[in-house]
Amino acid sequence: MAATKTSPQKKAAATRKANTAKRQAKTARSSAKASVTSAKRSASSRTKAGSRRQATAARSSAKASTTSARKSVKSGADAAQTRAEIVAAQAERVVLVPVGAALIVRDGVVEAVKPFSSRTSAEREIKRFERRGVTARNQLQREVKRTRTRVERELRQRRRKVEQATTQVRNDVGAVQTSAQKLVRDVGDQVSSLA
Repeated sequence: MAATKTSPQKKAAATRKANTAKRQAKTARSSAKASVTSAKRSASSRTKAGSRRQATAARSSAKASTTSARKSVKSGADAAQTRAEIVAAQAERVVLVPVGAALIVRDGVVEAVKPFSSRTSAEREIKRFERRGVTARNQLQREVKRTRTRVERELRQRRRKVEQATTQVRNDVGAVQTSAQKLVRDVGDQVSSLA
């Protein structure tokens, strides 16, 4: 999660939470001290060995309660702070997305206008556009010429094939006609020889 700037209200809320946690920890410490003091007082009236055991037990009990109070206060404060950070990050994201988009658009406009800020740079850009246009036109003309040449070549090849096929058919028809005429003559000669 990115570090974010906090508003005065957020700072005040965090301060209040921290102060509350400190107060709770202080209360837990003071109650632990009170239980240690009362254990010491009651121990002074008993024997030394028994009183030492009870004082030690009271101290360990006080330490445990202080530690658990610190942990509970810290975990509660951490959880609240984490939730607050998540909500703050989401709210910040809602604001930052449109601001960022607007800045990107602005940068694009500035970059588009920048070449036309002076007469010389504007003329330079216009010449650049003209060169680009000439290049595009030349590429298109070359492509059209290539396509026209390819189509004409294919057309000539097809025409040549059709002419060759037509010539072959004519030759075949001529040969069949000649052989048919010869057969007719031969059959006629045979018929006349029989008569």
